[in-house]
Amino acid sequence: MKYSQLKATALATGCVLISAATAIGFASDRQAPAMRTINGRASLTQVPHAGISSSDTSSHGALSPTVPIQNAMTAVVSAQQGFPQEFRPPEDFYLRGSRARDSGGPHDFYFTRAIYSGYGYRRMGSWAIDFPKADRQFLWGLRRLTNIDAYEAENAVRLTDPGLRSFPFLYALEVGRMSLTEAEVEALRSYLLAGGFLMIDDFWGTYEWQNFEYEIRRVRPEHTIVELPMDHPLFNTFYSIDELLQVPSVRIARYGGVTWERDGYVPHVRGIFDDAGRLLVVINWNTDLGDAWEWAEDPYYPLPYSTFAYQLAVNTIIYALSH
Repeated sequence: MKYSQLKATALATGCVLISAATAIGFASDRQAPAMRTINGRASLTQVPHAGISSSDTSSHGALSPTVPIQNAMTAVVSAQQGFPQEFRPPEDFYLRGSRARDSGGPHDFYFTRAIYSGYGYRRMGSWAIDFPKADRQFLWGLRRLTNIDAYEAENAVRLTDPGLRSFPFLYALEVGRMSLTEAEVEALRSYLLAGGFLMIDDFWGTYEWQNFEYEIRRVRPEHTIVELPMDHPLFNTFYSIDELLQVPSVRIARYGGVTWERDGYVPHVRGIFDDAGRLLVVINWNTDLGDAWEWAEDPYYPLPYSTFAYQLAVNTIIYALSH
């Protein structure tokens, strides 16, 4: 299908996220010591696309059949931003924690972004790429796609924050620019040993891989990095994923061109397991899931990329919380 036809189809259906997922439930009573309790069970349901009556939706409600999801997401993002795009807030604006502004908490799940030491561009550091819009838009989708009680806003936490263990799921990106302090290495090692789960995203090519591999081996030198086979349960926890799609930067996604950056020609999902076989770290290399979340409301952003990025992330979170 040509992109013009694909875009027309997306606008006609009003749906960014299309799936054939079946409602499932899982028990999460096998959490590690010292980690935050995730209520014993989470009920998961499929989100309907426009045109399905509100009586058939999840407890989060339905979009009006006449309002495309792209438009609805745009309105949500505009209401949530809180400051103009050109304005850069002081770094401690996020370090104070948006949870302080949360009147409906505590929640079962917080999409927690790792604040780590690094080098390169941007005043707030490479950890803040796509932040906070990507986090907020992904959470909008997660809350619509499942019944997980997820906090709707960003939650950026320093690796050395004593409260990090309160959040069993941790997301880090642009790790090709990561340069951890000794305190951060020890804190991340302790977090993973206590039962935490780390998801890596958005780094490309040999050089950035070598940098990340060096840093993560400081954290877990005793464990090897392996390729996750497509029959691994992570790829079928909620959505059935049988092929890895390389998600390019938003500029390439919108206007076309090669999907790879540097020499990152092939997308990979790799993992680190502990001695007991528990998956500690999921590594998305040569792909940019965060960009797909950040621009999912844009009608010119290709549907396959946003769909895949949401599906893989939802699967990863559900796998992390249930194992």
